[in-house]
Amino acid sequence: MALSAIMSPDLMSKLENEPPVVFKSAAELVSTKFHESIKPTPLIRTLEVSEDDSLPVSKLEDVVAMAPSEGKVDRSLRLGDIVSSVSEPASGAKKLRKMLLETHELIVCPGVYDGLSARTAMELGFHSMYMTGAGTTASRIGQPDLAIAQLHEMRENAEMIANLDPFGPPLIADMDTGYGGPIMVARTVEQYIRAGVAGAHLEDQVLTKRCGHLSGKKVVPQEEYISRIRAAHAARVRLQSDFVLIARTDALQTLGYNECISRLRAARDEGADVGLLEGFTSKDQAAQAVKDLAPWPLLLNSVENGKSPVITVNEARDMGFRIMIFSFATLAPAYVAIRETLTRLKNEGIVGTPKNITPVKLFEVCGLEYSMAVDMNAGGSSFVGGL
Repeated sequence: MALSAIMSPDLMSKLENEPPVVFKSAAELVSTKFHESIKPTPLIRTLEVSEDDSLPVSKLEDVVAMAPSEGKVDRSLRLGDIVSSVSEPASGAKKLRKMLLETHELIVCPGVYDGLSARTAMELGFHSMYMTGAGTTASRIGQPDLAIAQLHEMRENAEMIANLDPFGPPLIADMDTGYGGPIMVARTVEQYIRAGVAGAHLEDQVLTKRCGHLSGKKVVPQEEYISRIRAAHAARVRLQSDFVLIARTDALQTLGYNECISRLRAARDEGADVGLLEGFTSKDQAAQAVKDLAPWPLLLNSVENGKSPVITVNEARDMGFRIMIFSFATLAPAYVAIRETLTRLKNEGIVGTPKNITPVKLFEVCGLEYSMAVDMNAGGSSFVGGL
């Protein structure tokens, strides 16, 4: 049907005198320099004010972004305040970003690799979780962490974990190298965001990468790595997401400490929110990295029996790290427990499960009560007789 058939003659005549409207594609709207004007400013203090509250208005020149240590009174929130203050389902990215900006606490993330390990972390009240790439590769496809798991396996696992509870803790995930060039990196970030992942670390290893706590790692040139960061940052900006981009470098093993700092500073300047220097060789080196990159927040990856010395939560907090992940926190103990149990079964003919670990208990950890409530509130009768 023509426009003239549904519009009045007066309106049509007015439209005819207007200049033509030109529609541009998304590609035309985003310039090659788009990322340069949208770099986030780290460590800006934020304050939510209700409509009834009034605050004195400061002049623009009087408004100063201060690092937390410069303030006289610490009015920052606690991690628990961030979780409890959200009265409706919110994106994990929003929760994680608020934790970084509105608290001074160290965000401790146990490494989880499947639904049960994630549910156990949630049962114990952790405020954030980390989906380990090594654990995902080992549990889902039974392979070592040698770039065998790709975007499909990683995103699918992350999506399942991130959506176990809409009110639950945000999930940081391993994103490896982004699984290709800038186009694949952007696609990976977009898929992680749509999957509900709060943030992820993107590294500078070659595509045939390996676990960060193995020898023989190789990294790409700094320029190539920064192109990955640019693509990741532009992708999350295009989706208007709070997704936390974590820049990781594995260059310490081959190129040295100074090159790592250079790469992380360049990544920070291109929009990365947090830095991760993998494989510290000493506690002093870890503490120095925090100082050299301050006030930019750093993440510490703790892998016991790996390439780095063991740093406790209290030590990491005192050094100034903002996030601490424990990649093998559930995977290694799971292997030990499974092996001991199967050895007992093989030798003694019995599993030996503790009396309090019943099928009902395990299902309760996995959300049994919620599932029962859904059925009963809908008028179902599946659980009338109990379990």
